[in-house]
Amino acid sequence: MKVLVLTLGVTLLPLAAAAVEPDAGRFQLEKSGDHFVRLDRQTGAMSICQDKDGALVCRMAADERAAYEDELDRLAKRVTALEQGGVIQRALPSDAEVDRSISIMERMMKSFMGMVKEFQAEENTNPLPQKT
Repeated sequence: MKVLVLTLGVTLLPLAAAAVEPDAGRFQLEKSGDHFVRLDRQTGAMSICQDKDGALVCRMAADERAAYEDELDRLAKRVTALEQGGVIQRALPSDAEVDRSISIMERMMKSFMGMVKEFQAEENTNPLPQKT
């Protein structure tokens, strides 16, 4: 009976995967002893699958699970550091900073307007010929 269920599960699994997954060739299932190894061809992740009460139950491989847990721990520490003030939160700029920024912008605008006036004066002295 167990062999029949396992054989039926292996034959129907690709059909179920094709119905659920848009990319039917994404996963590859290989039998290894009393369990199956599922390879995700897109990400390279491997899962170990076993038949439990007529259903195929998959879990991450031990080394991938450890890497997954390490990444979660690293990200949790990073979030904690950011929440505890790792990011500098500043108030509004001081009056001196605002004045300095405005004076820089004024110089830039005066320079730009000077270039525009030069181009206009040059255009007035050397008009382009009318081709119409």
